[in-house]
Parts: sequence; C-alpha cells; structure tokens
Amino acid sequence: MGITTQVLDREGVTATPGSAAKLIREVRAKTRRKFTAEDKIRIVLEGFRKEIPVSDLCRREGISSALYYSWLKDFMEAGKARLKGDSLRDATRSDVKGLREENARLKELVWVSRRCRFNS
Repeated sequence: MGITTQVLDREGVTATPGSAAKLIREVRAKTRRKFTAEDKIRIVLEGFRKEIPVSDLCRREGISSALYYSWLKDFMEAGKARLKGDSLRDATRSDVKGLREENARLKELVWVSRRCRFNS
C-alpha cells in the first residue's frame, strides 16, 4: 500500500473501479486554496501598480491569469456600482425608521377615514 492510499484510507475515501473521477474531484475540493476578499484585493491592486508583470504576479501567487482578470473585472464592477450608488441617495437606518413610522401613521389615517365613511 502506497502513501497516497494510506492517506485516502485514513480520510475514509475508498477507491473502487470507476470512481477515479469522483476521487479526483474530492481530492481537488479538499486541497483547493480559498482566497479571502482581502487577498483578492491585495493581488488586484498589486497588478494595478504594474511593478511586476501580471504573469509573474500570478505565478508568484499560484493563480491563473484568467482568475486574476476575473477578479479584476469583479473589482471594477463593484467600484462602478459603488460610485453609482453614491450619486443616488442611500437610505440610512434612521431614514428607513422614519419612513416606516410615517407609513404606519398614514395607514392608520386611511383606516380611520374608511371606518368613519362606513359608519356614516
């Protein structure tokens, strides 16, 4: 039994005929590196600085250039959405609370006016 088989046995993954694809998927899922949002931002901003070529940056970080450009696109879209949001007015909690209170008062007025109309 090789080292790989022993590791798989300890993790409860058994290799049966025809399960090679499943085994590969499970191993890739367990060993896949997950980047935090801060890591993605750091890498994209480092690419913006253009101190080193993007290909070297990707090689150093262990990512594909396609993944880098995907993060770059997401970063740019998020920035564009945020800038659009600044030109529109974002409601604060106190604004929302005030609007809800006003809505409740108006509903009560409508209810009272309907009740008075039906009782007349």
